[in-house]
Amino acid sequence: MDALTLHRIHFAFTITYHYLFPQLTMGLALLIFVMKTIALRTHDPDRRERYDVAARFWARIFAVNFVLGVVTGIPMEFQFGTNWSEFARRTGGVIGQPLAMEGVFSFFLESAFLGLLLFGEKRISRTIHWFAAFMVFLGSWISGFFIIVTDAWMQHPVAYQRLPSGIYEVTSFWGLLMNPWAWLQYAHNMSGAVITAAFVVASTGALYMLQEKHLEFGRVFLKVGVVAGVISCITQIFPTGDLHGKYMARHQPAAVAGMEGLFHSMPGAPIVLMGQPDVERQTIDNPLAVNKVLSFLIYGTTAAEVKGLDQFPKDQWPSALPLLFYSYHIMAGLGTYFAGLMAIAAFLLWRGKLYTARWILWPIMLSFPLPYIANTAGWITAELGRQPWLVYGLMRTSEGYSKHVGPGTSLFTLLGFLGMYSLLSILWIVMVYTAIQKGPRAPVIDEGHDAHTLTTA
Repeated sequence: MDALTLHRIHFAFTITYHYLFPQLTMGLALLIFVMKTIALRTHDPDRRERYDVAARFWARIFAVNFVLGVVTGIPMEFQFGTNWSEFARRTGGVIGQPLAMEGVFSFFLESAFLGLLLFGEKRISRTIHWFAAFMVFLGSWISGFFIIVTDAWMQHPVAYQRLPSGIYEVTSFWGLLMNPWAWLQYAHNMSGAVITAAFVVASTGALYMLQEKHLEFGRVFLKVGVVAGVISCITQIFPTGDLHGKYMARHQPAAVAGMEGLFHSMPGAPIVLMGQPDVERQTIDNPLAVNKVLSFLIYGTTAAEVKGLDQFPKDQWPSALPLLFYSYHIMAGLGTYFAGLMAIAAFLLWRGKLYTARWILWPIMLSFPLPYIANTAGWITAELGRQPWLVYGLMRTSEGYSKHVGPGTSLFTLLGFLGMYSLLSILWIVMVYTAIQKGPRAPVIDEGHDAHTLTTA
């Protein structure tokens, strides 16, 4: 296996593993803020205490994920200099600025107020503690925005110029931030993060109801998770997914053709729900398709022609076409399932039957890992769709890797990361499982009359 392939596998593994944690923290930040807002505004002491305890419980889960997100995120930025040094040399003047801003908001704003959220509840007023929750939410979402801005520039470069040396630099920082691709991708990505958090919270509530323990918090978790879930599932499809897909069709038509398995241009293009792409014969085997739907979704009319892969040179086709096709359909299929499941759960919640309907609690609980799969498939779709470009239309992936780092070195460090991240996975599972099983009212260690209390977990 050559060095380029190993570098790509190396970065794909580290970034995929890393994103398991930020997607939950960004979504949880919003839900914790909602719980703190409900607790602050309610006049019912019992209800206030329930939501305060619920917010405190999920803040602990947030903290565990935040720490692991930081630990797994730092090595990725080093890989720009080790595995992708030519990419860093040429584009560092562009991507360095948003990445630096992400560090400021993540390590300073978010982490500082996370300390107040975790350890300041007994030391500061309820309003200031609520404000700390808001700042954690704001910091995490701004942090995510700057990461999206970086990736969006690679997908759709704007506000840059190329110097005679071949290095790219920013001509307008505001132009970089206002990249339309970034805003569409950001809305779609954050909606996906809220889906992950909503399912994690709702799944935990369903577990408590099925186990018949911590019932008061099981109801709170189900209510918050289902309401957030149904809203985010709808916005994930429309408008964020719809608008992002249409924008991609205009600026990356080859990627859309690869995602849909459309080898040949045609008016009234069908959407393929299931099938197996055969790249050599340029067909879809065993297709389950709905005629003219793809043309309607992209252009608003069933008669519009959609460009197929035959309109582009083969060296500009997205690499790993089968994986691109399958990852996109996994994302879209799971998104449809999420919307249906949450719609049914929301209806039962409205009718007052959700907490006792075991037939829906089981699928909610078992869906715990599915948003992680959907979000991973979505990012695979986005990044494979951009190939063979590292920066779309400007730099090919084959031009950006470190040519002086051999395959043996890359493989050695990849194996090291695999071992280290396996241990981190075990640690995360044990800590989160222990916290969930002990419940929101876990035993505490009292550090003094006025001091903050910490769970033994």
